[in-house]
Amino acid sequence: MSETTFKPYVPAGQSLREMTVKGLVLGSVLGIAFAASSVYLGLKVGLTVSASIPIAVLSITIFRALGKATILENNMVQTVGSAGESIAAGVAFTLPSLLLMGQELEFMRILLVGLLGGMLGVLMMIPLRQGLIVQEHGKLTYPEGTACADVLIVGDKGGTSARTVFLGAGIGFLYGFLNLITRFWKETTDWPFSFFKGASISAEVAPPMLGVGYIIGPKTAANMMAGGALAFIVIIPLIKVIGEGLTEAIFPATQLIRDMSPGAIRNAYVLYIGAGAVATGGIISLIRSVPSIIGAFKRGMGSLKAARTGTVVAIPRTERDMPLTWVLGGCLGLILAIWVAPILQINFVSALLIVMFGFFFVTVSSRITGEIGSSSNPISGMTVATLLITCLLFLAVGWTGVDFRAMALTTAALVCVAASNGGTISQDLKTGFLVGATPSRQQLGIMVGVLTSAVVIGWTLLSLNEAMTTFSARNYPEFTAQIPADAKVVNYDGRSYRQISIPEPTQNIPTGRYLVNDQGKIVYLIDPGVCGTDVERADRVSGAPYTSFNAGVLPESAPTYRTADGPRKVLELPSGRDGVEAGRYVVDETGSISHKLTPVTKYDAPKARLFSLIIDGILTHKLPWALVMVGIALALLMELVGVSSLPFAVGLYLPISTSTPIFVGGVIRLIVDKRRKISSTESEFSPGVLLASGLIAGGAIAGLTQAIFYILNWNDAFDKSTWLGPLAHSELWALIPFAGLALFLYFIANRKGKENG
Repeated sequence: MSETTFKPYVPAGQSLREMTVKGLVLGSVLGIAFAASSVYLGLKVGLTVSASIPIAVLSITIFRALGKATILENNMVQTVGSAGESIAAGVAFTLPSLLLMGQELEFMRILLVGLLGGMLGVLMMIPLRQGLIVQEHGKLTYPEGTACADVLIVGDKGGTSARTVFLGAGIGFLYGFLNLITRFWKETTDWPFSFFKGASISAEVAPPMLGVGYIIGPKTAANMMAGGALAFIVIIPLIKVIGEGLTEAIFPATQLIRDMSPGAIRNAYVLYIGAGAVATGGIISLIRSVPSIIGAFKRGMGSLKAARTGTVVAIPRTERDMPLTWVLGGCLGLILAIWVAPILQINFVSALLIVMFGFFFVTVSSRITGEIGSSSNPISGMTVATLLITCLLFLAVGWTGVDFRAMALTTAALVCVAASNGGTISQDLKTGFLVGATPSRQQLGIMVGVLTSAVVIGWTLLSLNEAMTTFSARNYPEFTAQIPADAKVVNYDGRSYRQISIPEPTQNIPTGRYLVNDQGKIVYLIDPGVCGTDVERADRVSGAPYTSFNAGVLPESAPTYRTADGPRKVLELPSGRDGVEAGRYVVDETGSISHKLTPVTKYDAPKARLFSLIIDGILTHKLPWALVMVGIALALLMELVGVSSLPFAVGLYLPISTSTPIFVGGVIRLIVDKRRKISSTESEFSPGVLLASGLIAGGAIAGLTQAIFYILNWNDAFDKSTWLGPLAHSELWALIPFAGLALFLYFIANRKGKENG
């Protein structure tokens, strides 16, 4: 469909309230809330929840309570608010790697990475909007953007369409609440093939994935599924068969292949193959986008020339982007800001690389979200590709020291934030294109969202890390640290220490941050809350009832805990005694309690661990390049046989549990479209698309609710799996509600009658 034939919901000639103070404020507040929850989920499981649709629903609800707003005001709210989630994803996926490198995670570094990376993503999408959003309309579906537009339009119109969307949202939220929070059934079902060792298939039984699959359609969904099937039904079993008899671990894994699960084999080997495929598919996608990019720049230069000559060019309101001069000037300003910011530790060459990579991966991110949606956008895969290229360049010029590792990570972090925000703003611009928003105002609005969210993201990340940081006693008698004059003073356990950093293994001492005494002897390892491993906190206790309690002589079999004064016995009180509440306590030689042990939940930050391994792998010549090359070859082969390599590569990179429900949604769309024989224009607002939009919205809001419950420690109180017993963990039981949801989607999608209210 061309830009001349498409008619947005609000015509170009009509002017409605759009960028208002109340809209900017509400969007910023909602964006901050989603940013905080997204940081948590990014650290916890390496995933985030799409924010645009839930914010659109909340905006409609709040503005109705305060007095009805225009559809363009509601669209502005979701545009501003969506920035928080996208920046949080980029930051939470990357910067915790610094902790694994034994370095500090500073607030200003987080702030600048979020702010500068977010602005880069916005600037790069300005010249790309015309080619990717407008000219590719009908080819790139941008499922979340389309779903968000549906929500906004039906919220404005009401009628049958509104009921369908909000019915889907209600069902999606109820399903998600029962699934994610009360855990009536498993989130992911796993089905290993007993007749085919190592092969398995799994499915994330989630409404958003089903809805995304229906919106993107069968072709893209099938390509994703093919990539996932190749990984889990071909490559992983092949590795299992070949490695079954080996008696040594094969790099990069550290355990025997015969002892590895399919998921462990994927993490050790297939991730590198997928990263190579995603990078190659991205390059191919960029090459295909070159004509559109050139055309956008030509139009921008034409506007500049017309402005200089005084020629008045009438540009419809719905086609007005921010001036190209802003893009060029903004990019120059970002290069300088990245270069001169001392805390980023980035030289001029790396600053140039960041802008170049930013443009490339924002293009790739936009196309990926256009084909398969933001929920399946492999931001980490693009970050891996950035790290690969950056570290190779550093290696070529001999930049392999500790400082250059931090520089490589910060480079990748900025590109990761830019790519993440670029994909998000693409969905926003698609929504604006459908509803008839003014692009330049949306672009300015998301800049506001970047500014307001970046501060909260840094505070949230540091707060979560600090809350779960523990101090583990260590003793390396042969090592004496050189204490810097400006070393930070830390008071812990009633004593004063100096903090040092060991960024490289020294005298068999692992990388990390440590507390040393005045003599330079290590006393404690600072085990961070993010990427840490110590799951107990030792808090010194004093006063009654602890001073009057004596445990006596504990048996030799009692567990021990290492303290600064040496190993001590641990007293376990399952029901409490003599006024001391139940728990685990450290006792000294006299039997007196000295510390109480409290369990803590560390944040795994799986993406950050992967990035740390890649940086160390390349700069120490230990990266499994053969696996990366296999991924490159697979992507090229897919193109040779006429298969779009990018969605295939995404399916190869992501766990098959993500691709399976998307494939189910695509199959339902195929069956419905063949039965109903409706045109592409009619299908955009068909009952199936409207219901799928609601499922995405409801599931996303349920995901946000889950994050809030985790932060408030409410999740265990709602765990109903305790009385459901084994049924709650049954694979078949989890498929029943998902199958019912799929049948309901088919029933509504196949319904004939009036499409819109």
